[in-house]
Amino acid sequence: MFGAFVHLPLKAAAAMMTMTSKNQMINIELLKMRRIALMSCHSASRCSSAAVPLLEPQQLQIQLYRRQPQQQLRFKQELLRCPARDQSSKSTCRGIHTEPFGQSVSMFNSMYAYLSHLPRLHALGIAVFAYVIYYLIQVVKRPIIACADGPFKQYLIKKMPTLENKYWPTFWCVESRAQTVLASLLRSKSLPRVNYRREILRLKDGGEVALDWLEEGCDERAPCVLILPGLTGESQAEYIKCLVFAAQQAGMRAVVFNNRGLGGIELKTPRLYCAANCEDLCEVVHHVRRTLPLDCKLGATGISMGGLILGNYLARKSDEARINLSAAKIISVPWDVHKGSASIEKPVINNLLGRHLAGSLCRTLRNHLEVYRDIYQDSEIDIQRILRCKTIKEFDELFTAKQFGYAHVNDYYTDATLHNKLDHISVPLLCLSAADDPFQPLDAIPIKAANQCTHVAIVITARGGHIGFLEGWWPSTKDQYMSRLFTEYFTKALYDEDGEFERASNKMHERFLAKKTMELAASLNAPAAAVLANQLEQHKLKLM
Repeated sequence: MFGAFVHLPLKAAAAMMTMTSKNQMINIELLKMRRIALMSCHSASRCSSAAVPLLEPQQLQIQLYRRQPQQQLRFKQELLRCPARDQSSKSTCRGIHTEPFGQSVSMFNSMYAYLSHLPRLHALGIAVFAYVIYYLIQVVKRPIIACADGPFKQYLIKKMPTLENKYWPTFWCVESRAQTVLASLLRSKSLPRVNYRREILRLKDGGEVALDWLEEGCDERAPCVLILPGLTGESQAEYIKCLVFAAQQAGMRAVVFNNRGLGGIELKTPRLYCAANCEDLCEVVHHVRRTLPLDCKLGATGISMGGLILGNYLARKSDEARINLSAAKIISVPWDVHKGSASIEKPVINNLLGRHLAGSLCRTLRNHLEVYRDIYQDSEIDIQRILRCKTIKEFDELFTAKQFGYAHVNDYYTDATLHNKLDHISVPLLCLSAADDPFQPLDAIPIKAANQCTHVAIVITARGGHIGFLEGWWPSTKDQYMSRLFTEYFTKALYDEDGEFERASNKMHERFLAKKTMELAASLNAPAAAVLANQLEQHKLKLM
């Protein structure tokens, strides 16, 4: 009996010890679960609070006693998915989620989880929608017209509807380099070869240039447009054919001026061409003017480096140009040659385009190697080194600058630059440039100078690349933005059926002379009398 009484307390004590050890194990498990719950609360973006009922630790402990082992395992798994409810875990979670970093991480995790479970078609639709919004806001814009308020700007806004409309670049080709390359490829594949009438013009120094005429379907009194190609371009270049066909459709004559050594013409003298020299252009303009009927108006347009040559001619031969030309236009001109040269050498795509042009220059020189081999055999010009040039600036430094007498290539680039010569131009000049031109950065376009000029208007589109300006879902080679603006301007300026362009041009010239007279009056404060007399005589000749 006594043994039974002794045995019962021993059993109770053993049972109590067993329960205590179980309680300790349960408490340890609960502590682990709380830590895991806290970790899941920090990392998970969403947590379904309705998955299991939220229980306090005491209730969880009681339920663990009552469940079978498999049920306990399921209960633990459910517990891992629910947030901890103790006060410390609440404060910890709140502290983390109220921080900006925690919010951004949580937002990123939730966005990633959402997008990773989206069907592919839904993800593609979201991407297309985002690109459409970007295209409509950042790409499609009305061009900027940089021009002084006056007769020229008023005439352009009134007579050229293209300038008032938004420019819609090709939807799937808005990047500047893509526009540049794709425009060249599409035009070269789709535009046929032009059957010109070739005329060889012999220059004063014995050199020869080729003038390619297209006059089919034109009247005897039809106006004429003189076209100057780019760096290594000639009359069969794709962008030249684009403008030539546009002129033909408008009933205008077109004549392409091929620089020395280009267009299949052999060099008769060692001299080639450069952007700062307009002597050859002067002779060409005089010849074309004498060839055309007296009542036939003449216009001129230059593309890229051809625009530099034409711009320098208009600025340096201002009075002569006004007598011979009624209107002028330049497209994708490198306004500041220093910045343009630096832009074209930027890695990687710009540099590749620049290397392509430098290779074209080297091929032009290699085609006439027999002329230069004997002349520069004992001079400082190393022809073999020049033929290995990789950039345009390197070619200009070793060959062009030296051939035209410049001490350094930077002197040549300064002489060729146009942005500081606009106020000398007295022929109505329309310019087309793209803000994303890879060969000319936006900050180099002389917008402020154009806003003070009476005869210069610069049209700046948000996109277009270099001589690109593709538009539409599938770019049409016949009606492009560049050629449409070309046709609108020259048909209004050269035909001028109502005489409004001539009246606007006369008003522009009156303002031009008044501005020059004011500058002359301001210069009268100079101390040297000889300088004053010389300046006064020069301006009197200009005002005649």
